[in-house]
Amino acid sequence: MGDKMFMGEYHHTIDDKSRLVLPSKFRTMLGDKFIVARGFEKCLYVYSIAEWEKLENKLKTLPFTKSTARTFMRTFFSGATECEFDRQGRTSLTSPLVSYADLTKECVVIGANDRIEIWDLEEWNKLMEENRDKLSDIAENLFMEESL
Repeated sequence: MGDKMFMGEYHHTIDDKSRLVLPSKFRTMLGDKFIVARGFEKCLYVYSIAEWEKLENKLKTLPFTKSTARTFMRTFFSGATECEFDRQGRTSLTSPLVSYADLTKECVVIGANDRIEIWDLEEWNKLMEENRDKLSDIAENLFMEESL
């Protein structure tokens, strides 16, 4: 999975039992089991097991003596859940994860390089609208060449 990248935007619905279908291309790339966790901007992050293990190893290096590191670890890992697909390609999301991301009926599933993100449609549209005119400036600041 390390050299594969998730990309694209897909619109799906979450049912009343908190089951969501992920695109078949994403299901193939994720494998049989995967991790769903709280994201940073009111969305959910979905990681393959291999990517999750890389992230876990990075997070293990955080200093547990710092309260901010402990708070982050508690929040991030307490919401993380190992998931799998049923025969219809659906995965069941826990109620705390659904609540955290305010997922209602319409969801947007996007590829975000090493992970998948799951957004409520309204939140996704709001994020896109807020950043539409800023994208050029964001890119310029991120990719600004260092002066010598």
